[in-house]
Amino acid sequence: MKLMKKNILVLILPILLVSGLSFVNPENKIETKTSPKPLATAERKANLEAKKKWEATSEGKKFKSWETSPEGEKVQASAIKIMKSIKDFSDMEGVVTSLSLPPGSRLGVGVMVNIDGDDYILAIRINESARNDYNYTHGYQQLHSLKVNDRIIIRSRNVSKAPKYNYAIIAGDYVERDKKVLFKRDLSKKDNC
Repeated sequence: MKLMKKNILVLILPILLVSGLSFVNPENKIETKTSPKPLATAERKANLEAKKKWEATSEGKKFKSWETSPEGEKVQASAIKIMKSIKDFSDMEGVVTSLSLPPGSRLGVGVMVNIDGDDYILAIRINESARNDYNYTHGYQQLHSLKVNDRIIIRSRNVSKAPKYNYAIIAGDYVERDKKVLFKRDLSKKDNC
């Protein structure tokens, strides 16, 4: 038994020695390419400058003023409340409270929903490339079957706000009722809306 252990050790030792040397040998190093950080920094700086320029415009000033108003702060608080679900693209359970959007809305098809005590606009927009896709438009049309008090599951990748509306706006990427998918946006396609 001892002889067998010695023989195994004698066989394994050279393998370990060779593999150890291959890790130490600088000629065998694997080079990893890193993305250039200055580009990310430059892009961030450009975005910040563009934001500052926009904030200096009359529209930017109106938005900043609205954002600090009680209405704007309420909308911001609602948006923050669902941000984890937005980032995770996870289910949010909502109750349909109205089948129409606020007067003057130009958000496409949508309904008002209540999620955890806060009201939101659920806006469903169809992108131009999907207008002739039967499965996509059929799902879009199924949204018209919703009724007030329907419980729905929503998934979204975006929540926004605008001074025109007293509610945060959820982009409806996925809507389900009674375990039946009513609408599902093809997220692989670029949305030009």
